[in-house]
Amino acid sequence: MKKEQQTPRKYTLVALPGEGIGPEVVEACLRILQALAEVEGFQLQVKHGWIGEPAKARFGIALPLETLLMCEESDAILFGAVTQGGLLELRRYFELFINLRPVRPSPHLLTSSPIKPDRLQGVDLLFVRELASGIYFGTSGRDCDHGFHTMHYTDREIRRIARVALSYARDRRQHLTIAHKENALPHIPWTRLVQGEAQNFPEVRIEPMLVDNLAMQLVMRPREFDVILAGNLFGDILSDLGGAIAGSIGLLGSASLNRSGFGMYEAIHGTAPDIAGKGIANPLGTLAGVMLMLAEWGETEAVQSLSTIQDRLLSQGYRTADLYHGEESSQILVTTDELVALFVREIQNTKVS
Repeated sequence: MKKEQQTPRKYTLVALPGEGIGPEVVEACLRILQALAEVEGFQLQVKHGWIGEPAKARFGIALPLETLLMCEESDAILFGAVTQGGLLELRRYFELFINLRPVRPSPHLLTSSPIKPDRLQGVDLLFVRELASGIYFGTSGRDCDHGFHTMHYTDREIRRIARVALSYARDRRQHLTIAHKENALPHIPWTRLVQGEAQNFPEVRIEPMLVDNLAMQLVMRPREFDVILAGNLFGDILSDLGGAIAGSIGLLGSASLNRSGFGMYEAIHGTAPDIAGKGIANPLGTLAGVMLMLAEWGETEAVQSLSTIQDRLLSQGYRTADLYHGEESSQILVTTDELVALFVREIQNTKVS
């Protein structure tokens, strides 16, 4: 049955492919997204910008003004990957202090994780990472044989990300774990400041945990956690552990948002230079970022469609190289392009039905 005609929703998206496998996974997801837009009834204008090494080669700087102006006029940014340069500046420029990294292992990929499958049943984590401060933005330098980086947080920065994390916890399973290292870093009191904000969220259970212990507990009992709040450095490391929980770092998406809801969406993996250009990169992490973007836009049917199609394809055994285990006869190894073609076919089939 055809959908009723509606006034088309229009979005402008800036794609920043970057380097390594960034261009491959971004272009793969744009093909899927354009097919989805046609079926779901929204219009998408895509503009390509420069960042990282390609930007340096063209403009002499990792984040040129042309890219910033393009992003300012867009509804969102779809980001690929860079080795160094441009990304931190982009986060700071748009004040993208909220980083969301959900981890929900697919029931069809439990054997892909090094963690025992029985520990992964029902795992549903949300890492909320503070993204615009901390050690990555502190004073740093090097002089002869001495280097230093400074972890700096204001109470205001901790309180504002705490309110975000508490809001998500309230609407989920009402459990918030605070990743901290206050035995060694006592002057950055995450626990006290978060607990102060938590007075406005009495239904949320607060569990402070030393970050090293938390890393161990995430492996041993991941199902017992709900929302995990962390600073920039700890959140970076812990959420990569989510890749092991899910089965591959190539599966996880990320949303980086500012106070107004403007965001940048990406996979959490890096440039992966060892597989760049081979056509075997897994686009599902970037696609997970696309789903977070669509959810932020209110395109809930589009999110559900992509989620359903992904689940169906995984259940049929289709696997990119990072997920493929030859000893399992039910698996079908596919390239990046082949997986995209499968998604597009499934999307178009929903149109004719």
